[in-house]
Amino acid sequence: MNSVQKNFESSSKFLSLVLRHKPEEIGLALDSEGWALIDELIKLANATGQNFDRQTIEMIVSTSDKQRFALSQDGQRIRANQGHSVNVSLGLKPVIPPDTLYHGTASRFLSSIHLDGLHSAQRQHVHLSSNAEVAELVGARHGVPVVLIIDAKAMSGHGHLFYLSQNGVWLTETVPANYIRDPLE
Repeated sequence: MNSVQKNFESSSKFLSLVLRHKPEEIGLALDSEGWALIDELIKLANATGQNFDRQTIEMIVSTSDKQRFALSQDGQRIRANQGHSVNVSLGLKPVIPPDTLYHGTASRFLSSIHLDGLHSAQRQHVHLSSNAEVAELVGARHGVPVVLIIDAKAMSGHGHLFYLSQNGVWLTETVPANYIRDPLE
């Protein structure tokens, strides 16, 4: 990885940190829907030693393979599409999920998951995928990957709510263990 790629990746991780988890780390204010003013973000980030400008932010938003961020229609604000540990309302409406969704995790968490189900932990939602390949990539970030099969149709039928983020990640508050089928092999 060359230095430009490293700087780009570092800048993207920094945006995730301040827009999803710790805006206070640079004194950034998020509104109730998670939006931050881009000019304020640039000023505060640069004051802490980061090297941000509008072009860098727009490039991160447009080239992110996971589309983690969104710009407002007027181009003046930015927010993370999901994954927040800070309390924000993304304004998502409940939607009917596909019959099956997938969750990628590391094998070391399986016994706990089969006992207690999936919980959002410090985040606002459990993240699910509509395809096993993406779930496997997510699981690989945490160790030996395992893909769990989620019976989303049954969950929805029993009143569990699902939301679809702007970047295609399925969100729900919790997945009880009885809706989790054996991992794909």
